[in-house]
Amino acid sequence: MCRWVAYTGTPIFLDSLVSTPVHSLIRQSLHANEAKVETNGDGFGLGWYGHHAEPGIYRDILPAWSDDNLRSLCQQIQSRLFFAHVRASTGTATSRQNCHPFAIGKWLFMHNGQIGGYASLRRKIEARIPDEIYHYRLGATDSEAMFMILFAHGLDSDPVCAVAQTLSEIDALRRASGIDEALRFTATLSDGETIYAFRYATDKFAPSLYYRCDAPRSCTIVSEPPDLEHDSWIEVPRRHLLIARPGKAATLQPFELDGGSGS
Repeated sequence: MCRWVAYTGTPIFLDSLVSTPVHSLIRQSLHANEAKVETNGDGFGLGWYGHHAEPGIYRDILPAWSDDNLRSLCQQIQSRLFFAHVRASTGTATSRQNCHPFAIGKWLFMHNGQIGGYASLRRKIEARIPDEIYHYRLGATDSEAMFMILFAHGLDSDPVCAVAQTLSEIDALRRASGIDEALRFTATLSDGETIYAFRYATDKFAPSLYYRCDAPRSCTIVSEPPDLEHDSWIEVPRRHLLIARPGKAATLQPFELDGGSGS
């Protein structure tokens, strides 16, 4: 599984989370403590908002620990809202197009998890991507496909509902195909103003997620704490959603699919 961080608040340099802390994201790419696998070496990516509505993106296939360009960029880029991700592939190729985060227009998305049985469901899942969005499909991951299907369910008007409907649709396909492998979705999504962070799984093993907020100035959301000080971080419960907006206290709320599935 992957590891990632998301931040919103007073502008900071990306290295303060990506490379500087004792258990930074780069450190987690080599030695993750709470992931299914310790090493996340199948590429990395950055996504950040600056002076434009659309985010900037930098992705590469090198392991995060071995790319000097990544460290240099993080020392120079300052942002009020950014994502960073290190990838451990769940079956698709190691390529730049398969690295997170993914961006379409103002939206930025990254994911840690899986669609159980994706290889056998891929054709049916891709058929759910709207025609007007499909030309953005450059990679082969289940994560990118899920992101693109959100646009079919009103992402611009109601992001939370779009995620719930997308996961419900995919989970219905999974169950109808008799697939026992779980759907796991620890992911974050942003329009450049608000961060929506989800921790959901159809089984009991949703990938880890924590947050810490210096309300109302900033909120940091992580797969695992970069400073190893768990007492200062709040774990997002399984099947919950965190919403973080500038100048407002972050809110935590239950998140379930229509009809609810799994244990």
